[in-house]
Order: sequence, then C-alpha cells, then structure tokens
Amino acid sequence: MKTAGLLDLQVNGYAGVDFNDTAITPEALDHAFGAMRRSGVTACLPTLITAEPHELTARFSALDAAVSASRLGPAMVPGYHLEGPFLNEQEGYCGCHPQSAMGDPDFDTVLDLERMLDRPILIVTLAPERRGALETIRRLKAAGKTISVGHSAAGFGEIRAAADAGLSLSTHLGNGLPQVLPKLENTLLAQLAEPRLSAGLIADGHHMSPEALGALVRIKGTDRSILVTDAMSGAGSAPGRYRFAGMELELSAAGRVANPGGVGLAGSALRMDDGVRNLVAWDIADFETAIRMASDNPRRAIAESLAHHGITLDPGDVTWDNDLRVVSVDGGGVA
Repeated sequence: MKTAGLLDLQVNGYAGVDFNDTAITPEALDHAFGAMRRSGVTACLPTLITAEPHELTARFSALDAAVSASRLGPAMVPGYHLEGPFLNEQEGYCGCHPQSAMGDPDFDTVLDLERMLDRPILIVTLAPERRGALETIRRLKAAGKTISVGHSAAGFGEIRAAADAGLSLSTHLGNGLPQVLPKLENTLLAQLAEPRLSAGLIADGHHMSPEALGALVRIKGTDRSILVTDAMSGAGSAPGRYRFAGMELELSAAGRVANPGGVGLAGSALRMDDGVRNLVAWDIADFETAIRMASDNPRRAIAESLAHHGITLDPGDVTWDNDLRVVSVDGGGVA
C-alpha cells in the first residue's frame, strides 16, 4: 500500500536527540530525522517549549543553524512550532513547562525570535485567556502564523472570541489540563464545541485511553482530528533517562514519559507510524482515515501559513506492508 508521507506538527525531539538543546549538531539532527523518515514522516515542525527569553533565543539559534547545516533538515523542516511561553501557569495547566518563564502573549517576542532564523515559526501555542491574547492572535495570524490553544483554561466565550481573532488549532487536546475540571464549563468542551478548531491528538495510550481518544475523534470529526506525537528525545529509543529542555525524564518500558518518580506526563515516546497503527487497532479509524489524520489534515491545518511564507511542501510517498509497517519512504519535504 502506498500513501502520502506523514507530517508531525509537534515534535520536541527524537531518537535520543533533544531539539531544545543548545548543543544540538547537524549530525544529531540527521540521526533523528533519519529515524523519523523510517517511521513514515517526511516533514515535521520541531517544537520548542517555554523558556526564559534568552534561553529561547539560544535554543532557536542553535536549532535553526543545525537544521540549515544538516543533510535532511532543509527538506524536512518547513518551520517551527513555539509552544509557550504564553501559557497558563496554574498547576495542572502548565504541565512540564516552567511556570516562572510564562507571561502574557506578545507579538514582538515571536517576531524577535523569528528574525534571526532561516525558516519561520509556523505555529504558536498560547492560552487565549491571558491578557492581550486576542490582539496578539490577530497580529500573529496576519504575519502568517497558525495559532493554537494549549495549556489553557479558556472557556466557551474566550475560545469563541479567539477563533474570531484567528485561532484555528488545539494543541494536544485533552492534555495540559488538571485532573479535576468543572463538570460542563471547561476548556476541553469549549474547544471540542468550536467548529473552527482542528485538534492535535496523541494516540499513545498514555495521554488518554483509547476509549477517550475515540470519543474525542467522534465529537471533533476525523476531518478536524490531527495525529501528533509530542515526542521527546526518548521517542524511537530504548527505555531509560533522557534530557528534554533542561529536564531529566524517564521513559518506562511501557512507553510512558515522566519526571523520575513523578506522575505527570512530559511529552511522549510515540512514533507516528505507531500512532497510525494504534488508531486502526483501537477501531478509531480505518487505515485510510488514520493516514489522513497524520498527513492531509496537518498539511491543511498549516496551509495558510505555508502559503504566506511561500513554502511548498511535497508529501512524498510511503509504502506500507500488510501489517501496516513502513517498507520505504520516497521523496517528500520542502520543495
């Protein structure tokens, strides 16, 4: 079976390589990107998480230089995903992001970060309830960014207003939330109810159960559901301890990523091809639909941003065997 190549909109690292590491090298990136291609991924948005301004500057500079100098990076990376620092710092919403580095959305901060880069920031994840968010969303949208809600407590009215301003995506919907939420007046339902939002979903069985994932897909609809990994450096690697954005995390034998001894998740070890197989095995989607959720849907989600920046993204071809294992990957990436 032959399909289009997969696109991962949220990936923090892979195959032992942390994309948030200022010591990242072109060789390390080629190792990570090569492993990603073997899982059917022909393009991705390396994702940097919340950090102090000087740390984000250093991390973006190092990552962009390594991408430019690598063999696979120029074709596989059309741009980046900035997840934070404009998030909700309250417990439960902040996740593994450093609370002290969070602040209100600011257009100039994003543009200052992007000014030094060879490729654009294509997605910005923020919390729409923060002060100045709506104006920032409007300005970022006009500058060619896809705006996503994540690590947020925004309710129905705030989500609606943010969508009016240009919000179009939910980052890892169902996660970055407290374990206890108001029964009906909560941001999960608000995001599910907003028809203009597509939803990034992590199909690893740890961020949510297969039953919960299936329910979210049925409510949101398969055309608005996007498979993402939120992978960190342990993805595609053996169980053990790995670095992620200055943190030491533990990948268990069961594939769960968390702070050592902690209960909270911190990224995933999911491969995109495993995510596709999981959707099929859990009877959430057939193979063709799962591929659309990992290929067509993410491309459509950032299509306006790609066009704004004059970027053409060729999906390439992936050949799968009857067990839904990737046999070969041909072409794909930034044309």
